[in-house]
Amino acid sequence: MCMFSGADIASGPIWMEYIAFLKSMPAVNTQEETQRMTAVRKAYQKAIVTPTHHIEQLWRDYENFENSVSRQLAKGLLSEYQPKYNSARAVYRELKKYVDEIDWNMLAVPPTDSCKDQMQWVAWKRLLAFEKGNPQRIDSASNKRIIFSYEQCLMYLYHYPDIWYDYATWQAKSGSMDAAVKVFQRALKALPESEMLKYAYAELEESRGALQSAKKLYESLLGDAAETTALAHIQFIRFLRRNEGVEAARKYFLDARKSPSCTYHVYVAYALMAFCLDKDPKVAHNVFEAGLKQFMHEPVYILEYADFLSCLNDDRNIRALFERALSSLPQEESIEIWKRFTQFEKTYGDLASMLKVEQRRKEALSGTIEEGASALETSLLDLISRYSFKDLWPCSSKDLDHLSRQEWLSKNIGKKVDKSALSNGSAMTDKSTSAPSGVPTASLKVLRPDTSQMVIYDPRQHHGTTVPSNTTTAILAAPNLSNPMATVVGAASNPLSNPIVSMVDGVSSKAFDEVLKATPPALSAFLAGLPSIEGPAPNVDIVLSICLQNDYPTVQTKKATSLPSQRTAGPAPSTSDLSGSSKSHPIPSNSSFRPRDRQLGKRKDQDRQEEEESTTVQSQPLQRDAFRIRQMQKARGGSASQTGSVSYGSALSGDLSGSTC
Repeated sequence: MCMFSGADIASGPIWMEYIAFLKSMPAVNTQEETQRMTAVRKAYQKAIVTPTHHIEQLWRDYENFENSVSRQLAKGLLSEYQPKYNSARAVYRELKKYVDEIDWNMLAVPPTDSCKDQMQWVAWKRLLAFEKGNPQRIDSASNKRIIFSYEQCLMYLYHYPDIWYDYATWQAKSGSMDAAVKVFQRALKALPESEMLKYAYAELEESRGALQSAKKLYESLLGDAAETTALAHIQFIRFLRRNEGVEAARKYFLDARKSPSCTYHVYVAYALMAFCLDKDPKVAHNVFEAGLKQFMHEPVYILEYADFLSCLNDDRNIRALFERALSSLPQEESIEIWKRFTQFEKTYGDLASMLKVEQRRKEALSGTIEEGASALETSLLDLISRYSFKDLWPCSSKDLDHLSRQEWLSKNIGKKVDKSALSNGSAMTDKSTSAPSGVPTASLKVLRPDTSQMVIYDPRQHHGTTVPSNTTTAILAAPNLSNPMATVVGAASNPLSNPIVSMVDGVSSKAFDEVLKATPPALSAFLAGLPSIEGPAPNVDIVLSICLQNDYPTVQTKKATSLPSQRTAGPAPSTSDLSGSSKSHPIPSNSSFRPRDRQLGKRKDQDRQEEEESTTVQSQPLQRDAFRIRQMQKARGGSASQTGSVSYGSALSGDLSGSTC
């Protein structure tokens, strides 16, 4: 670490003290003085290209030093090192961002799941990735800085095997194989129980031809016979097969069979090695048969043996294997064997054998936890299973869901369960369908969700809002209709009366359609003109802007039944009228728009032509940004208050009142 201390971002004071020490050295003659100046110059030139906190101060000191020696020489040297200094200063600014995320007071402890430790690991990985990128583009100093960063990191993440592995792998890729070996040796001293690092170290030694060193590492993994794992046996057999041949691997396999740590995995691995690498199916078959005497109670071993026989296309021995296994395995452990047996008959057997095996499976598993004793078990699922292939099904996903629900009901129809619990979906204990194999059913409780608040899915409905059956007063929730507003107010016989807001749950879509049919014309027109707005409630400014722009049919109330329902001819207010401009506004009279006579008299032919060419607000397409219109009204509020004011009546009835000053 001492040789790399000058590369640290906080090494600025060390560089300053070192340069001050060089300057203070005595010089008796001119030659010694020249040597001292050369040493000081080299120290400055190394310091100003190292990203440190004091890089700017070091550059100023270097400028003063060169100018004090020779101004003519200083000009050329400073111009040469100016770009290098600028690059180092830019790298320092980026490096500082990564360094500030590191906790330099952290202790070297084994990895934990705490958020702080994980964040520190991430911070160090970012710093290492930044240094590996060689931001200064200096080949000579890049590797030294990376080594220094790894050594710094290991001071804090000493017990992290991935840091050791990355460090050794980087050394090997850089061409320093001896340095990588030393890193692995240090790693095994820090983490002597790490099998991962031992395998990685053995792989490195094997890749560079040091087979004896690699073999010693594998033998260290075997170690004590009581602590040896089956994986260590398998990996050592593969190592011997790669480097010493078939006989060495076979000899060790015969010895490993006697070990108490030898499991069925060792038999499967060696048999597949003989079949795939040695191209000897006879030896592989003998190994599987030898293991079958010891591991007949292992369903996984039976399935591996069946897969091997399938590769040989030996259907006769596959059937014999299944029959032998099913006769010795208990019912709870034979479920997977039966599934594979039925799948085998679907592929290799005829229809009679297929149906026979399925019937035998039902009879054998009728009392198990998986199947349950069900007298009404559907046979359609069996048909679907027979005529499906991988992800291809002879029915739709909806049919599969429906049949699965029927199967659940058929398995639970004999249980004495409260009807209210079945209808409401309260918490239930389903032991026959949910208990896995090998788990006692008495201690297993499966909680079912409470479905009392569930409703049938309908795209026209919105979560949390429904429609009451009483159409006199309601809140209409129509999120997915032609007008997808989140909430709109619905009135009864008199839309101008104050509505009583209510919220009722559990109403069907038919009742909602009836409410829409009974909706007054004014409200229907209002609904049809609303834009698509996302969210639980519309923006008030948007709704007001739409009300000001649209023209709705007149509602015939008792008071105004004798009044004419037709509107008098007249132009509708334009957009500028809505924004409060100085143009004239119509005066409402008997729920209809009538323009002022004096204003009509003053209109010129050009104004009439413009009004004839422009369509009314009702026929114009709805403004895409109605909120912007409202903002324009607010912006012009000052000018409108001086020239005139306008007030609009009910948007549903079409009444409008205005006054100008």
